[in-house]
Amino acid sequence: MNPFSLGSFPATRLRRLRVDDFTRKLVTETNLSPQNLIQPLFVMEGEKQTEDIPAMPGLCRYTIDTLLEEVAELQDLHIPAIALFPVIQPHLKSDFAKEAYNDQGLLQRCIHQVKTTFPHMGVIADVALDPYTSHGHDGVLNSKGEVDNDSSVAILLKQALSLAKAGADIVAPSDMMDGRIQMIRKGLENEGYTMVRILAYAAKYASSYYGPFRGAVGSASQLKGASKASYQMNPANSHEAMREVAFDIQEGADFIMIKPGMPYLDIVYRVKQQFKVPTFVYQVSGEYSMHMAAIQAGHLEEQAAIMESLLCIRRAGADAILSYFAKKAAGWLKAGDLP
Repeated sequence: MNPFSLGSFPATRLRRLRVDDFTRKLVTETNLSPQNLIQPLFVMEGEKQTEDIPAMPGLCRYTIDTLLEEVAELQDLHIPAIALFPVIQPHLKSDFAKEAYNDQGLLQRCIHQVKTTFPHMGVIADVALDPYTSHGHDGVLNSKGEVDNDSSVAILLKQALSLAKAGADIVAPSDMMDGRIQMIRKGLENEGYTMVRILAYAAKYASSYYGPFRGAVGSASQLKGASKASYQMNPANSHEAMREVAFDIQEGADFIMIKPGMPYLDIVYRVKQQFKVPTFVYQVSGEYSMHMAAIQAGHLEEQAAIMESLLCIRRAGADAILSYFAKKAAGWLKAGDLP
């Protein structure tokens, strides 16, 4: 008897849904568009300059004027928002991060210029002390050399208010101090910034994938190899991430962030399924650098690998992705030359 005769073989052949291009398009479950992408940008002091970032090929630091030129290109690609990260000059760094809440500081001036020139571009401002501290930690240290949670939160509140005053649409606390979302939300409300949104880095892991970023903003030399494990999350834990997210939502976060991206897609999925809130994912510097190393060595095909990585993050549940590939991906999507 023919084992494939009618009645002895399954009537359903899932390959029928993959047989040609139009059918595959009709049954596609996950889509990626420029509206899902946020471009992180590094800004430094100076005029008419860019500086290459050796560990992140193809990326650079911008002075405010050259950054505005980059933002113009991103807007033309329909990328809805940028995330700004400052490179603070060494002489402005201090034990208590005073420069973080200087209303005339680099990040504050940059935000003002971007919003003045491009009022419809969303601006996400990083709320964190590590670019500003002499020791490279995301908080201030007590007399024992430990990161002091409550003293750090008081400074983060000052920083968030300063960034809101400069015109930031979204403030993004990335420090992982306990209680900072509640304090920042109350502070914004009390000062009349009721429409400034909070993007909480709710599940930010003490990851090995942050190295190139720390080099890009100049905090690696201050940190001197010290660990951030006392405040960033243990990579072994997932239930704890659910608690972190729940607290941040309760305290007033408008969006939540999971960081890093691809190694933590199980966390993205769990968060989206459980909380069903706007969920952002940061495809971090180490992920970018690994992709670029493999691409430049000829081991990966550039467009296919990058687009697959972003699509996988979307599939796991991300509404938006902070990615150093955002501009490249938006360009490919605009050109419509995807396979």
